[in-house]
Amino acid sequence: MPAATTTAAEARDQSLSAQLERDGFVVVRSILSPAQLSSLRAAAERTAALARSGAWPHVRTVGKQFPPWTWAPGVGIWGVQHLLNPALPDAPVFAASYFGDEILGVARQLLAPRRDGPGPDAAAAAAAAARDDELVMELYNLLVRPDGAGFELRWHRDDIAASATADEELARLREPAWHAQWNLALCDGDASLVVVPGSHARARTDAERAAPPYDPRLPGQLPVRLDAGDVVFYDNNILHCGRYDARRERLSLHGSVGHVAGGRLRARNVLQHGVGDWVDQCDFSSLDEKLRVRAEGMRARLVKLGRESGDVGFSLTE
Repeated sequence: MPAATTTAAEARDQSLSAQLERDGFVVVRSILSPAQLSSLRAAAERTAALARSGAWPHVRTVGKQFPPWTWAPGVGIWGVQHLLNPALPDAPVFAASYFGDEILGVARQLLAPRRDGPGPDAAAAAAAAARDDELVMELYNLLVRPDGAGFELRWHRDDIAASATADEELARLREPAWHAQWNLALCDGDASLVVVPGSHARARTDAERAAPPYDPRLPGQLPVRLDAGDVVFYDNNILHCGRYDARRERLSLHGSVGHVAGGRLRARNVLQHGVGDWVDQCDFSSLDEKLRVRAEGMRARLVKLGRESGDVGFSLTE
């Protein structure tokens, strides 16, 4: 019987999945071509300017960490919402990046079903990828330099409240993640995301529970350093915070894609951001046929999720 072989791409994908499972995050360097990076940065700059002027009111406002947000004159922003909304002038540029093979190629590997233990089944599962018809369109936003002074996000998990007991944390963390979430840097020197490696797989320690919400030196913390074109994929329930330096330009595409098996487990994370207000109006006609078919299928699965989930409320408030 011939020996099993592994291509370089399969080895990379297995390694990325193993790193994500072990650490709760994984970085992929230089995922975009220079032309893609230039196009996306120009679109992001136009979109940020539009949002700061008030012409695109779907923003994340300084002083408030979680949705809902309301734009008002003089209120600074740290993010721009709904990059796939067809009313946004550069939505076609962002759609091409969200549904393209560069990001979704990695996301599909990270969403592949996993099997424990040795043997051919485990090897096949490790090399497998989630299929296009299993992917669900979720969120695509832009994280930007805050206006005025710097801004910090407190230590948190995206879908587990700080008031959760250790048992409640563990019960939630033992559920499959059923999502791939990423930050794709469009500027050099992006170190805004700070994580505690491995914390996606355990309850908080006594020190973490006792720490102030904005503790500058949580034990084990690690700033994730990215240059333009680098991307970090991370479990959204890893213990993490955000540190925004008003003196440094930041343009980071912040997205997530789900797996159909996630169902209501993912519904609140996605639908609390208000995507249901416009998702049925999406226009993917600018995409080539392969990406358009993929995008329409992912959009339809999000619409179905919304219909089945009803009122989902908010994961966290502040």
